Order: sequence, then C-alpha cells, then structure tokens
Amino acid sequence: MSRTCQLTGRGTASGNSRSHSNIASRRTFKVNIQTKRIGSIKLRVSTKALRTLAKIAK
Repeated sequence: MSRTCQLTGRGTASGNSRSHSNIASRRTFKVNIQTKRIGSIKLRVSTKALRTLAKIAK
C-alpha cells in the first residue's frame, strides 16, 4: 500500500533536513494516513482530509 490519501491524493513530500551547522541532507515528509470507514467503504485518508470532512459535516 502506498502512503497516499485516497480522497485528496496527497503523498510523501521531500525536502531538506537542516543540521545545526546548516548542512542540508534530503529527507521525506510522510503523510499521516488513517484507515477510516466512510459509509460502507474503507478508505485510507489523511488526517487533514478528515478535518476538512468534519468541518463540512458541521
């Protein structure tokens, strides 16, 4: 299973990890994926998408 949100398509992002001496080394920022049942369908959704769904449902 890939680490992507099935609703928004958000995936892992890459960037730099900076040390104390400002040396850059590459790193990945992984998406916080949660398995949630929405209706009768089981989805792998990011927590940002879950917050948006909760905001819309209000």
